[in-house]
Amino acid sequence: MKTVGVIPARYGSTRFPGKPLADINGKTMVERVYQQACLASNIDEVIVATDDNRIKVVVRDFGGKVVMTDPELPSGTDRVYQAIKDQPADVIVNLQGDEPFVKPGLLENLVNVFENKQIRIATPVCRILSEAEYKNPNIVKVVRDANGFALYFSRSQIPFFREAKEVEQDLKESKICFKHIGIYAYRKDCLEKLTQLNESRLELTEKLEQLRFLENGYRIYTILTDYNSISVDTPEDLEEINRMILNNEL
Repeated sequence: MKTVGVIPARYGSTRFPGKPLADINGKTMVERVYQQACLASNIDEVIVATDDNRIKVVVRDFGGKVVMTDPELPSGTDRVYQAIKDQPADVIVNLQGDEPFVKPGLLENLVNVFENKQIRIATPVCRILSEAEYKNPNIVKVVRDANGFALYFSRSQIPFFREAKEVEQDLKESKICFKHIGIYAYRKDCLEKLTQLNESRLELTEKLEQLRFLENGYRIYTILTDYNSISVDTPEDLEEINRMILNNEL
């Protein structure tokens, strides 16, 4: 089973232009993500998919593999597929370019679930234990069925505790509240079909692309992890991460 990791890296970003090239303690963010992915023992190849020559130059300078993609592509999923569509692969891992500390072990576990032939799409989740995360609309929540497949993703508080006690106590005792970590793995033929789907009503409502998959009948398997993502979405996030590195908090 050949597995390829793809890091979609656009230069343009509303909140943080040039984010893939942001400096994190002497290395660009895209290099850190690339290096972490290369440490996963069952990912055979890692590729950066970009639409910008500045990112292409940086990736080549640190010895990475990079593919130029159409700047007009509508989503990271489309960018990932365009980067690998003409090469042999069985499983594709879509790595977020703003997760510079993603754990190689998490990526390995994600790939391993494809030993089950019934799984077409997989993504990691971790438990939500704090009220702040539970109520934050920027943190995507997910509820799962008894077999680990996603029932729904939302920016809202799901599941909702109708007979609430203390929220954090409910979160700890219930063990049913999960945060979505935005890394995906797909079988290549499934990924091709996903890129042919139109935007869905639920996707447009919540601004969550994975709802397009669910609304069209695709099942998304979730793996539980202790890794709580540390993403860089804004210049303020970058400052905080560099501060944490300097203070040996990472």
